[in-house]
Amino acid sequence: MTETTEAIKVQRGLRGVYFDRSPCTYIDGKGGELRYRGYSIHDLAERSTFEETAWLLLHGELPTRAQLAAFEGDLRSARKLPDPILDIIRLTKSAHPMDVLRTAVSALSAFDPDAADNSREAVLRKGVRLTAQVPMMVAAHARMREGRDPVAADPALSHAANLIWMLKGEKPGREAVELIDRDLILHAEHGSNASSFAARVVIGTEASLHAAIAAAIAALSGPAHGGAAEDVMKMAEEIGEAGRAADYVREKRKAGEPITGFGHRVYRAEDPRARHMRAGVERLSRELGQPAWYEILQAVVKAMAPYARHGVNVNVDFYSGVVYHLLGIKRDLFVPIFAVGRVPGWVVQVLEQMDNNFRIRPLTLYNGLQLRPYVPIEDRQGGAG
Repeated sequence: MTETTEAIKVQRGLRGVYFDRSPCTYIDGKGGELRYRGYSIHDLAERSTFEETAWLLLHGELPTRAQLAAFEGDLRSARKLPDPILDIIRLTKSAHPMDVLRTAVSALSAFDPDAADNSREAVLRKGVRLTAQVPMMVAAHARMREGRDPVAADPALSHAANLIWMLKGEKPGREAVELIDRDLILHAEHGSNASSFAARVVIGTEASLHAAIAAAIAALSGPAHGGAAEDVMKMAEEIGEAGRAADYVREKRKAGEPITGFGHRVYRAEDPRARHMRAGVERLSRELGQPAWYEILQAVVKAMAPYARHGVNVNVDFYSGVVYHLLGIKRDLFVPIFAVGRVPGWVVQVLEQMDNNFRIRPLTLYNGLQLRPYVPIEDRQGGAG
């Protein structure tokens, strides 16, 4: 029993609650549609680059050639990390990559020239630098934990190509670059998800951009938010061959367990991003002589077809993990790569929060004991252990 007499409906997890307006990302969960700034994700995935898409998110329009060239120049000039940040990464190299990334981003604020400036212009500058620096930190850690030196950024390479170059120390092929570029576009922004909401809560207190991004990374590190791509790869390995997929799905469903990579908090139709990674998996798996991975995934999709009418459809992470695996990227780097793509989206969420700032402070409905008399310690008979 509570002391309130008001009729209050608790929306657990704030599900279905609109807390602000946004001109950036349109999501139609029922129709399976996603747009950035009014542009279909299909057009952007097929015709744009990550750099163009990042500019679009940050500035509201697709860039001209001159704007794109200047933006690419800004990203390239920011591809450097202070030596103390590399020292921090080296000291924490045994930790999970997401924990290392969160720590390094937080520490990086001490070396940013705009650290104390929370103006919109300064936040944009810091956002561009972080867009360039986050992949550097991910790649530096990946190399250091294997006892190797970080690979210096190559100013001649695009954002996606440079990420692969710094991770592997080998110049990537066109197909690999196109796939990673597309993956970064597809993950760049997705409305008020858990990590973006975390960033908005932090910036709402007038904290710094680095603090907000560190909070977003912390939220993304949770397996319920960012772990699906890694889990899909585990599932594909468990299944082993396409012919076992139907039995695997049947056993999981009978036990009441979900199938990783299916279902989404927002989409009731197929995730509109999924088709672009599906095509990439098919091409890459056949080119590398490993068609079994694509065949396993498609066999799972076929086995799950009866559940589509209940809104349980494939999502983007169902295919992303296998793309990373085929490119030789270690499994615990799947979520950090998600973070690499999401930095511009987090920055946009921060900027929108700053435009009409208010502290985000929802309520919880008390359902504990009513007012009771205080018991002196000598009279207490024991309670919760």
